[in-house]
Amino acid sequence: MCDVSDEIVTAFERLIPQLAHYNPPPTRDELQEMAASPAITVFIARLPDEQGEIVGSATLAVFRTPTGLHGWIEDVIVDGSARRQGLGKALTEACLEQARALGLQEVHLTSRSARCAANQLYLAMGFIRRETNLYRYPLKD
Repeated sequence: MCDVSDEIVTAFERLIPQLAHYNPPPTRDELQEMAASPAITVFIARLPDEQGEIVGSATLAVFRTPTGLHGWIEDVIVDGSARRQGLGKALTEACLEQARALGLQEVHLTSRSARCAANQLYLAMGFIRRETNLYRYPLKD
């Protein structure tokens, strides 16, 4: 994603509530900030028809810490009307290909246990479920 068009803004307004009803969709400025960041790659999926409507997205975030270069796949979203067509897998594979190209050794992602289809997909793709505690500390009320 490089240009933040009205189409992209509208797509995220439609997609984000399907993933996280408690987070508002990103604004145009926030999308532009992501597009300008070398640490973030946003992939989009389009329907393979004449209109080519945006029906999915996934984000790869890469950052360095003292223990190395890390990658996280975030916000894999496919519109409810376009699921079960391989788009989630294609978006995740695009993130993995980019991570390999950047020289990462591994990538991480999280998925709520209630997202059964997504969890099955990740396991089928070779992701390994880790026994870990993931903590969240809310900084805003």
